[in-house]
Amino acid sequence: MNNRKNNKSTSWEGVGKWYNKTVGTKGMHYHQSIVIPGVLRFLDLPLQDNCSLLDIACGQGVLSRNIDKKIPYTGIDISPKLVKLAKSQETSKKHQFFTGDASKKFPFKKDDFTHAAIVLAIQNMEYPADVFSNAATHMTPGGKLVIVMNHPCFRIPRQTSWNIDDRKKLQSRQIDSYMSSQKIPILAHPSKGEKSEKTISFHHPLSKYFQWLNEAGFAVDKMEEWCSNKVSTGSKAKMENRARDEFPLFLALRAVKK
Repeated sequence: MNNRKNNKSTSWEGVGKWYNKTVGTKGMHYHQSIVIPGVLRFLDLPLQDNCSLLDIACGQGVLSRNIDKKIPYTGIDISPKLVKLAKSQETSKKHQFFTGDASKKFPFKKDDFTHAAIVLAIQNMEYPADVFSNAATHMTPGGKLVIVMNHPCFRIPRQTSWNIDDRKKLQSRQIDSYMSSQKIPILAHPSKGEKSEKTISFHHPLSKYFQWLNEAGFAVDKMEEWCSNKVSTGSKAKMENRARDEFPLFLALRAVKK
């Protein structure tokens, strides 16, 4: 694992209340319409006694509230505030939550999870390789790990933007950098400027994720790119809708433990 200082701070602790309010009980628009249905399809959770789900960087527990209450579930997140909010909204006795850094030793011993998920969180983690290694340690051979992230090719904070060509009537995506790994601060409330709380986004090229998964003992067996399902109206609707269909918002990977 990577050598680094024992830093227990989290960039999400300061935005916990705002994030919980934004996500809500069932999730935001994209959670409900694209991400959660896609994650459940990738996981393909069977209702069997030996089935169990590990939710890494579970946040305030939105995934736990979208699976069957009979399925044993364990969520872990580095933010005590988000874990507390997750516990307060949980109604299943088979669902439990822990506070911990997913890139370090997990605060529980269970090592036979059949399924695991990292939903819209891996790009907020500084050491993905360690996270994947930890996940493998706590999963059974043949276990499925599902990862959904903002698309690392087209949705890089501060490095990608929209361009409009009025002559061609086309909206395209500009990518200023891709192969370089980056640590990017994000303002939670841009209108507040420097007074806003900040979160951190870590960008890596797609090849790095495949490399780290392989080194952790996983083999990727499924990949999909999910586009926005929103629809524009007005004079620029045609180009905007076309651009949504051409440049996906999310990348989904499923990796199987060897």
